[in-house]
This record gives sequence, C-alpha cells and structure tokens, in this order.
Amino acid sequence: MPVASLLPFTVTPNRKSASPTSFRLTEKFILLLVFSAFITLCFGAIFFLPDSTKLLSGVFFRSSSVEAETRTGTVSDTSTGTEKLALNGQGKGAKTDSLPFVQYERPPGATGHEPADPDIKAKRAKIKEMMQFSWDNYKRYAWGSNELRPVSKQGHSSNLFGSLKGATIVDALDTLYIMEMYDEFEAATEWVERNLDFNMNAEISVFEVNIRFVGGLLSAYYLSGKEVFRRKAVELGEKLLPAFKTPTGLYPNYLNPNSGQWGQHHVSVGGLGDSFYEYLLKAWLMSDKTDEEGKKLYYDALQAIEKNLIRKSSGGLTYIAEWKGGLLEHKMGHLTCFAGGMIALGADGAPDDKTGHQMELAAEITRTCHESYTRTSMKLGPEAFRFDGGVEAIATRQNEKYFILRPEVIETYMYMWRFTHDPKYRQWGWEAVQALEKYCRVVGGYSGVRDVYANTPNHDDVQQSFYLAETLKYLYLLFSDDDHLPFEHWVFNTEAHPLPVIKKQNPEIANKLK
Repeated sequence: MPVASLLPFTVTPNRKSASPTSFRLTEKFILLLVFSAFITLCFGAIFFLPDSTKLLSGVFFRSSSVEAETRTGTVSDTSTGTEKLALNGQGKGAKTDSLPFVQYERPPGATGHEPADPDIKAKRAKIKEMMQFSWDNYKRYAWGSNELRPVSKQGHSSNLFGSLKGATIVDALDTLYIMEMYDEFEAATEWVERNLDFNMNAEISVFEVNIRFVGGLLSAYYLSGKEVFRRKAVELGEKLLPAFKTPTGLYPNYLNPNSGQWGQHHVSVGGLGDSFYEYLLKAWLMSDKTDEEGKKLYYDALQAIEKNLIRKSSGGLTYIAEWKGGLLEHKMGHLTCFAGGMIALGADGAPDDKTGHQMELAAEITRTCHESYTRTSMKLGPEAFRFDGGVEAIATRQNEKYFILRPEVIETYMYMWRFTHDPKYRQWGWEAVQALEKYCRVVGGYSGVRDVYANTPNHDDVQQSFYLAETLKYLYLLFSDDDHLPFEHWVFNTEAHPLPVIKKQNPEIANKLK
C-alpha cells in the first residue's frame, strides 16, 4: 500500500482466544511502522538513561481490549484479553542497582509563572482546586487502587492493569509537579518507592501500562530528577519486552499473527488509529526535527486523511469520518477530536506552503468538536456524534451518548490557544470547566455521566486516571503562559505525559541514537 494511502485495521468477527496466553483472532491491523514511531517518542526518552538501550524494542502499541474499554468507549470492565502480557517471575527485572550515574538536567519550563491577568489567574487556580479535590478524594477513599469510584467512595480497578496497582498515582505524578502540588507529589513518590511492584502473575494491557505507567514514570523523572522514577521505568520496560517475542516475529496486535491476513478494513483517526498518526508527527518533533522519515510519513498520511476521510456537512461543519469496508461512516468520535491539536502542532512544518491551510483545517475541526459539546443538555461531548439522517454533531445511538471525563477536546483547545491566542479557545475551555463542575463533580470526586443529553446526570461512578493525567493538565496549561512546558522543549505522549525533545546539539545523545 502506498505511504499516502489510509491505514487499514483488521477485524475477524466472533472468534476468541482459547486461553489467556493465546492471541485472540479478532486482532485489528495497523501498519507495523507504528512501533518505530511509538518507540522513538516514549522510549527515545530512555536514551537519556545510560545502559538502557535494550529497552528500545519498545512497548507503545494499542490494545483492542483497551479500545473496547477506555479508548473506544465501552465502559464495561469485561475484557477479551487481546494484547495482554503476563507480568511474572520468569522475566527478570531491570538491574536497577547497576544503572550508571547520569547528570540530571531539567529541560526548560517544567514549572511556570502565575498569569498576569487576574481573571486567567483565578481560572487557573480553580482548575488546580479541581485537581486537589480529585486527588484528595482518591487518597481518602482509594489510595493504592488504580482508580476511584467517587459515588460509592471506594477503589476501582479495571482488568486493564491486572494486579498492577496505583494507576492514578503514577498517571498523576507529572500533573502534581506541574501544578506545584509538591506535598502531594512527595506522597506519591513515596508510594512509588515503597509499593509500586512489578513482580506478579498478571495479565495487563501493554498499551495502557506503557502510556500510563512507563510514560508517567519517565515524565516524573524528567520533571523532578528523582532517581526512583528512572529505576522503575527501566524495570517495567524490561518486564514488558516479552510482548514482542512472538513465534512469527510479528507484534501481537492488529493483524492475525497466524495468517498475517487482513479481514474487514476499518480506518479511523479515532480509537484504534489515533496514536499512530500522532506519533509519526511527534517522533519527528522529539528528534528535534531530524527524523525525516517520520515527518514524511505524517504529512503523507495527513494528505490521505484529508482526501479520503475529511468531509463538510451541509451545515458547514468539518468532520473526520471513518472508513469501513470501502464505505464512509459519517461518524466522528470524541477520541478523534485530538486531531485538531495534532494538525495545528504539525502545521508549521507542512510542505508546499500548506501551513495556513492546515491551521484553518485544525480550527474547523476544533469548532466541530466544540459544537458536539454545545448541542448537548450538559454541554459535555458524547462519545461519538454523527452527520447523517438530518443530524449534525449529535449522538443518535444510546451507546454513544456517554462522557467519561475524556481529554481530547480540551487537548485541542490547548494547542489552538498556544498557536493562535484566540480567546475563544480559553472561553470554550472554561465552558467545559463549568460543565464538569455542574454535572460531574460529586461528593467523592469526579464521575463520568451516561447520557449527556439528559437533564440530570446518571453517574458511571468512575474517576478515570486520565482525568488527572490529561483533562485537568490540559485545562491548566490552557490557562498558563506559553513558557510552561514550551513545545520547543517538550513533547506530550498520548497520555499527556511530557517528554523532552532530544536536542541535536547534545553529542552524547546523538551518538546513542546512531
């Protein structure tokens, strides 16, 4: 398939694995090049960690079981086991005691300054209070559990993480540091030092553990310089390596490892495909714009997306459809709304003088995603919205009407604000804050809601770890100055964990990349 063509995924219906360790025969296909992009982005950061190059086999890949739960929206705790890895005693942990000394240097902008505008300062302080409320309730009712049930006031652990614990703690580390909640950060650090244990028999989602745990640990290290995070990141990275040791030599995701064949073709810039496109661009940016292959792949892919998937409704809303079996499905997912920010982030390097065009496209997609919020009763966006049957930017199916505290629309507002300073993006972000406070805040934290078109909320009783890691972080940065985690020095992974740009003038790092 030509580089500029769209990326297909495979679905083999109604076939399940016979055992927890076998591959399910419903793997979705994604080009294996995704792994080089994923590895460069997150584990490129491990090039800063001496003697850790063996980790560069990487572990960034997306799970269909994860997609069925947090990335494509099913809120059930039931998993089919695809793309899971057993963490057990057979794989020895990293020899963390022998990690060589490395002189820590914090990249610029790890913490910011108070905004000069009193109104912006007050809004930023409100978002920090939301983080404090989320964290305090997690600590009070669910400390050590993966997530919080804020209505029933108890811990919650989905099967994404097996018996691995502390997802909210690790996922929130960098947000605590960025918001200068240092007492809370120290408490989280102490928990990681004493309680974060990878020696267990458990099946885990490689993708989710990688973006939340490995990404969270690496980000916490680069922000704070605390050695415990470096040790834990290397240890967990080595534990995840067996996921790539398959009999066929193929990665255990998105294609049938027995036949190597595609089934039904499904192309999406949302769940099952989003991180691939995002990481093509971010691999180039993280390389200090030296990875020409990643750059070309991204812009070729974006050109194909624009040609084959991007459409405009009769009402003038630009949206990104999905492609299934040769036909367009005029549906756009909340997950796809990250694309406005992605396109804006890459617009400056666009070929053929397309920077202006890509910024206009990013703005149009952002407006569409904002409309998906404003057209609901709660002013919170549904999981997916459609452009057919006379409706525009509205969810028409009950299983698409829920909101689980997702960050993608806020993420795009943050990028668009940084690149345009158009005040409407901060206004739209503040509208989301008000809706979160009105409909998602409960006595014990923040909860998702089952129907954003209802007049009163029916809470799902889960405070997702990504609410602290992504949604609140992006809101805080939306109301921060541009020198707080500046884009020329930091790149966010798909869980909003900032990792440093590998500056090409650093000869030691450059040599390790050869």
